[in-house]
Amino acid sequence: MEPAPLASLQEEGEGEPDESPSSAFSAAAVPPRPATHHSLHKYAPLDWSAYFDEERRVAIPDTEDVFNVYMAGSEGPVVFCLHGGGYSGLSFALAASQIKEKARVVSMDLRGHGKSTTSDDSDMSIETLSSDVIAVLHTLYGDSPPAIILVGHSMGGSVAVHVAARKVIRNLHGLLVVDVVEGTAMASLVHMQKILANRAQHFPSIEKAIEWSVKGGPLRNIESARVSIPSTLKYDESKKCYTHRTPLEGTEKYWKGWYEGLSEKFLSCPVQKVLLLAGTDRLDRALTIGQMQGKFQMVVVRHTGHAIQEDVPEEFASHILNFIARNKIGPNGVEIPGLIKKWQH
Repeated sequence: MEPAPLASLQEEGEGEPDESPSSAFSAAAVPPRPATHHSLHKYAPLDWSAYFDEERRVAIPDTEDVFNVYMAGSEGPVVFCLHGGGYSGLSFALAASQIKEKARVVSMDLRGHGKSTTSDDSDMSIETLSSDVIAVLHTLYGDSPPAIILVGHSMGGSVAVHVAARKVIRNLHGLLVVDVVEGTAMASLVHMQKILANRAQHFPSIEKAIEWSVKGGPLRNIESARVSIPSTLKYDESKKCYTHRTPLEGTEKYWKGWYEGLSEKFLSCPVQKVLLLAGTDRLDRALTIGQMQGKFQMVVVRHTGHAIQEDVPEEFASHILNFIARNKIGPNGVEIPGLIKKWQH
């Protein structure tokens, strides 16, 4: 539930929201909200198993850290997904059900999110988050990983860039960053505490939290909300209600580190790159020059909120699969048809 849209969203029937600047946490173009009915069944949680094939606990050797990952598919390269702040690995559930027909998907609950547990859930520095991802990849695949494509949304996009920039992941063949640009992200940080304070904090039931997420929160797709929102909540015994699993308000000291220098680091990553944006977010100078030089592909997705992978999962999945096909990425790396035929003879 990365919350910046809350500052500008209104309940249905109150007219159009005021226009506000695009940011790392909000979409430039906010589509109409889905029609809602006061029905608990409509907002009942959906189980992850309808979208992913497996849920696995990945224990990092010689630490107390255990990361929860969701896995789907059995063939092709691994699309390794990193969610935004306040979301969870289930943010990619609907997209995974589409991608898994042609590629494998691994979606991780980052530190302090979802079902992952660590020795210090409050440490969300970019260095720690990046090290966590590298540790999970190494624990899963050792020194001979399959072809890896890193996909990161918002804060997770920054983590993906930092992981790729370290150049320690063997067989890394792609980097897709979803709706985060350094310039607008840095400009939005000054407003974030107010935005977080203004979001709904307590919910009498999981169904009410799901309903809020599509009526006054960050999502537009009810089905995706029914899968992903429950994993972003925890039950508060003292107040007898549900609240947000991840206390983003307490992570402020890390915000600048998430996004500062992100554009140059993104451009420096020595793999094929895509920047997927919701609406017409402005590129900063470094990215504008980089795009003109052909250093990455930019794709603008219309009629979606900030969480592109949740709002339009079919379109999101098609961009992932097109990237894989265009770059001829097979289960072990780039496949060159001429050489494959030669080897087969």
